[in-house]
Amino acid sequence: MDDVDRKILAELQRDGRLTITELAERVRLSVSPCHRRLRALEQSGAISGYRAQLDADVLGLTFEALVFVTMRYEDRETVAAFEETVADIPNVLQAQRLFGDPDYLLRVVTRDLAAFQRLYDERLATLPGVQRLSSTLVMKSIVENRPLPL
Repeated sequence: MDDVDRKILAELQRDGRLTITELAERVRLSVSPCHRRLRALEQSGAISGYRAQLDADVLGLTFEALVFVTMRYEDRETVAAFEETVADIPNVLQAQRLFGDPDYLLRVVTRDLAAFQRLYDERLATLPGVQRLSSTLVMKSIVENRPLPL
């Protein structure tokens, strides 16, 4: 990956809807070489996909919480079952396995506190191997959807 590839990636992180012509202009390449580089970046996995960035507030998903999960059992089967189940919960936007305590951090969005309580009681508290859940509410997002540094 060279500087031109990094410029292509930076431009696409800013605006994933650029046409190949617009992208080529921004990185100062002709269309064909820009297109070849773009395809190579996609095939290498550097670009894993394209999607629309949605506004949760506009969609009514105004309640956000961070849920810390401490596992009771950490054998391979329990961890796999936990991770598979978490991956199937649409309200979990991010799930990260951590070193130390707690074992996992989940970023969860819902419409309101009542919806969060239902999700917590019916889905999160019943996850395989969970010993304890601890939640904190997000007051305000300061940095969100930041492009990766290149």
